[in-house]
Amino acid sequence: MAKENPFGRSITSADILDNLAFFDDWEQRYQYIIELGRELPPLPDELRTADRLIRGCQSQVWLEARMQDGRLQLDADSDAFIVKGLLGVVLAACNNRTPEEVLAFDMDDYFRQLDLLRHLTPTRGNGLRAMVSRIRDIAAVSAT
Repeated sequence: MAKENPFGRSITSADILDNLAFFDDWEQRYQYIIELGRELPPLPDELRTADRLIRGCQSQVWLEARMQDGRLQLDADSDAFIVKGLLGVVLAACNNRTPEEVLAFDMDDYFRQLDLLRHLTPTRGNGLRAMVSRIRDIAAVSAT
């Protein structure tokens, strides 16, 4: 049986904010983000398709979304460790939420509190925004 995605369940956006605040420097924070990526279950090969690929990311990123009991269930994967961790940061805020909750969540403020975008390369920042944009698009369609 596949490992359940803990993001948005046992690992929340509040947990990530608290944990990142604990570290003194960005090297330790990057390491924490990479460790988060290790918590993300791999996406099965049959779900790594072109229609699930997120455009605008430097690395390959796949996103699978489905509705279950009125909540978005998001599974994602990447070929880069740091990106898997960034996916965890995003999924902690969006996974297992109603589409309305996803659309109401202030992702810009979340990233500001994490002080994340300032510490990513421009291409990684663009990729992170592309991930969020895709999830918000899915939520918008699911909310109607």
